[in-house]
Amino acid sequence: MASRVDITPAAAGVLRSLRGTHGPLMFHQSGGCCDGSSPMCFPEGEFRTGSSDVLLARLEVDGVEEPVTFWMSAEQFERWRHTHLTVDVVPGRGSGFSLEAPEGVRFLIRSRLLSAEERAALDG
Repeated sequence: MASRVDITPAAAGVLRSLRGTHGPLMFHQSGGCCDGSSPMCFPEGEFRTGSSDVLLARLEVDGVEEPVTFWMSAEQFERWRHTHLTVDVVPGRGSGFSLEAPEGVRFLIRSRLLSAEERAALDG
């Protein structure tokens, strides 16, 4: 099954910990402000989304009751629609706005181009 967004086991582990502290979670993919193009993690609904945002995925994370939503601005999505994104985590301090910042790690995006088959399945 084709997807636009996946998550690494390491990032899933951080999300399980954050979920225990903050409740349901969401990501919004930054468009370059603050921490470059890092995905920002917030309590679900804390970052206000609207008609100018696209819901790319509902990430199923083992040990987390509800899916973690992954949003991106519609304008940015038009530039990235051909790309598969993988949420990962690395040591270091990211943005002060994202929930993982005090944990000594930061989320980041690893990307690759979608295959022709994936594009057809996702855009069709």
